[in-house]
Amino acid sequence: MKKPLARGIDPLIGKLELLDEADIAAFMAELKEREAPTILGFLNQHGYNIAQRNFSVLKSFMQVNYLLRDGIGIKMACQFNGVDPKANLNGSDFIPDLIDELVGRSEGEYELFAMGTREPWLSEGARRLFGGRAFHAIDGFRHAEDYLKFYQAHHVPGRFPIIVMAMGMPKQEQVALYLQQAMDCRALLICGGAILDFSAQRFPRAPLFFRKFGLEWAFRMLIEPRRLFKRYAVGIPVFFYYLVRNALSGDRRMSNWNALKREP
Repeated sequence: MKKPLARGIDPLIGKLELLDEADIAAFMAELKEREAPTILGFLNQHGYNIAQRNFSVLKSFMQVNYLLRDGIGIKMACQFNGVDPKANLNGSDFIPDLIDELVGRSEGEYELFAMGTREPWLSEGARRLFGGRAFHAIDGFRHAEDYLKFYQAHHVPGRFPIIVMAMGMPKQEQVALYLQQAMDCRALLICGGAILDFSAQRFPRAPLFFRKFGLEWAFRMLIEPRRLFKRYAVGIPVFFYYLVRNALSGDRRMSNWNALKREP
């Protein structure tokens, strides 16, 4: 790696679980063997921006067990901090593969939950994402307590819950942490953003070319310019401002966030 431009590693970048393609199988196996409820999240440019504006959001990201790199913006942030960004692991591609790998044909050991978006995309997206397996679904417009009650009403003791949170940032991370604190079994909570909407084909996926180079955001802005203009056309320059600001603040910021880190 080139010499970092930052004085110290940005704590949010330091939190990332950076993987090569060759590491993915072992990482999935590690998730399967976890003995405690585990939260898997993804960090993209938009999430980074939100975290810089809101301490509670930053705290949520720092408290998830595993945070994966999603997109070219965070790739550049890694390079800016002198960190090898490794593979791009966006949720829309990674989550379906993860579920297939974990569940396989052992459906009786697992129970599947979809929490997010709204009908008809909720049920259709969950059906496609879970490959036709049985699941429990609830929309993404409830209070955290409602999701806990829903989980408790459907959880079968002895089974491994896989809960896909598709409420968008930062709600999904906050709800996942709330559920995790109340759970006393092995479980995997996945913060998946628009994964159910994409699975239901509510929004078109970017062509492979865009996804390969971490440019899915550009395709999405072309498709939905009104909704996403502020997030990207305005958000990207703001993102670079935050990178520079955090780099110049150096080690003075590090001690403030060390207490927020949760070891996997």
